[in-house]
Formats: sequence, C-alpha cells, structure tokens
Amino acid sequence: MTNKVSKNFLKDSHLIADLKLCSIRLIDNVKFPWIILIPNKKNITDITELKSKDQILLMKEIVHCSKLMKKIFKTKKLNVEKIGNIVPQLHIHIIARSTNDSTWPLSVWVVKGKPYTKVLLMKTIAKIKKYFKD
Repeated sequence: MTNKVSKNFLKDSHLIADLKLCSIRLIDNVKFPWIILIPNKKNITDITELKSKDQILLMKEIVHCSKLMKKIFKTKKLNVEKIGNIVPQLHIHIIARSTNDSTWPLSVWVVKGKPYTKVLLMKTIAKIKKYFKD
C-alpha cells in the first residue's frame, strides 16, 4: 500500500482486507459493527480529489462492503458516511445499525465507544475476513 494510514486509524481500528482501491478496517467499538474504507491514495481528503475512475471504483467498493455488512450483521439499515472533521484523510464509514443499538435513532458519535475484548475482536475480525475471501 502506498498510502500511510493515519495514526488515529492505526490506534482505533484493525485491518480486515485490502481491495483494489481501499483498505478495509474494523473500528474498535463493540457497540456497533463498523468498518471504514481508506483509499490507497496519498494526500487525499475528499472524494472530489480522486481521479474519475477512482471515484467510480470507490463507489463500487462502498456498495460491495455495504452489501457484505448487511449480510454479515443481518441488518437492514446502514449509515454510510464521509465526514473527516477529526481525521482529514479520506475515509468512508459503513456502520450496521439496528433499532436495538445503544443510540438508535441518533448518531453513533453521541456515546463514547467501547473497545472489543481481545477474544471478541479476534472472532469479529475472522467473521468479517471470511466474507472478503469469498
């Protein structure tokens, strides 16, 4: 990968897989099934800075990952967001939501996150990785 991942992401997330354009990382927050896609491009902070072909590829990877998140976590609702206020490096959040989660219907950012236990983290990473290998 030619892109350095932000220190914030290295501290708060775990690598799942590399796609053609993006790295997929699991956010270390047991309260929500949550991944981020980080395009493998240097010094990019917004989608508009990507070349046209990479914009199209990013959308395809977002849709692909969104479908997998729905399947893996058996949900009908996803939050797909590009914010970047705290970490400017371009990244897309894909969060599986349910009416039973701790902040429904509010944003996931209204509560403090809770890290996975080591065992649950390993199980969750393995569960997600299995779908990216198919």
